[in-house]
Amino acid sequence: MRISLLASCTILALVVCGVFSCKKKVEVIDDTDYQKERLTELIMPLQAGKYITYRVDSTVFTNFGRTTEIHKYLVKHVVNAAITDNLDRPSIRVYTYITDTAGTQPWQPNGAYFITVLDDHVEVIEDNLRVIKLHTPVRDGNKWKGNSYLGDDPYGSIYGFSNDDNMGDWEFYFDGGFQSSLTIQGKTYNDVYTVQEEDESDPVTSPSDYGSLNFAKEIYSKNIGLVYRELTMWEQQPNFTPPNTYDPYRIGFGIKMWMVDHN
Repeated sequence: MRISLLASCTILALVVCGVFSCKKKVEVIDDTDYQKERLTELIMPLQAGKYITYRVDSTVFTNFGRTTEIHKYLVKHVVNAAITDNLDRPSIRVYTYITDTAGTQPWQPNGAYFITVLDDHVEVIEDNLRVIKLHTPVRDGNKWKGNSYLGDDPYGSIYGFSNDDNMGDWEFYFDGGFQSSLTIQGKTYNDVYTVQEEDESDPVTSPSDYGSLNFAKEIYSKNIGLVYRELTMWEQQPNFTPPNTYDPYRIGFGIKMWMVDHN
């Protein structure tokens, strides 16, 4: 049986295509620009006058560490202006203001921090502590050393604990990837990412135990920014007193904050 020249060429083309797995040409998106856009979608809009208000529950240990108290208040974060940081990079200054949980008292100045958006990560500088809050690629499981710029014992001037001795080794990561919606304190957010920063504990089961807890997590919603934050660091000392008495105390702090309003 004779095969025409055209038929032969067609068969050859099919064979070659099968061997080399012919594929359609796919448009390639610039990954750097795409990932930077995803980063900026997860931080608060950085135009002057934009704000987010948070409810904050602050855990403190009083009475020489024998009593646990939770102080509650509102804190408003207001974008102030574009500036240049101490490394001569374009940054954004954010002022914070504080009032009671009912909002009946005037807002009082509470400090400031700075947001620096780079091609592959976002840095926040607060109380002279520089932390890499977000890092590309924005996807489940991506890890980075978020506290790599912190020195040894960064809270040493305030707290006499050992919890912060290895903060530079904390491994931040996107936990669970993208969530289409998430409800926090009765509010539902769309397009959400969770960053787990640390989760390490030495449980206390009796007054004679030494114990500690380091837990840090932040949740971001697209085009809103940070909607939830938790940072808890405490250490318990058994405080043995002869002949057989323990009077344990705790050193440290805890913060839980969640968004209640924004513009």
